[in-house]
Amino acid sequence: MKGIPMQTGVLRVLRATAASWWRHRELRRTGEKELARQLVRTAVLRDLGYLKQAASLPNAHVICGDGGTFLHLGWTTVSSFAPIERFPLAALAVARGTTFIDIRPVTDVIAFATLPRVTRDGSLGPEHSGAGKCVSLTTYIDIVEKLGAKIANDPRPRRTT
Repeated sequence: MKGIPMQTGVLRVLRATAASWWRHRELRRTGEKELARQLVRTAVLRDLGYLKQAASLPNAHVICGDGGTFLHLGWTTVSSFAPIERFPLAALAVARGTTFIDIRPVTDVIAFATLPRVTRDGSLGPEHSGAGKCVSLTTYIDIVEKLGAKIANDPRPRRTT
């Protein structure tokens, strides 16, 4: 893990998560401990890469809804059918400052289904509104917040009243 400044607690969570995966447990049970250790290390390094991306990409965000939790990293999305409380990688990204959009309170599924997507690379095309179109993360947050979503680590500038 050289070259990646990271808190010990983060590494501990990533290692525990990787080691608990059923395939890695089964390998240890059948005596293939070195292979299990290698696969855990690979998973931890991959997840550290995702955390670095989440911290460095301006449009990186985590969305949690009834269908699961999604960590959006530009052209890469890491997902789980679980809520964020059972998806340690997404929870770590949010704890380290990645924007979190909780859409579980949203009840208007039609309005939600027609929302634009968040642009992957930060650029906007000439047609950037409506379903299937792309908007900036801050514009997306403005829209989903009106539908009842809860936002943590809001990247929008503070508004004074």
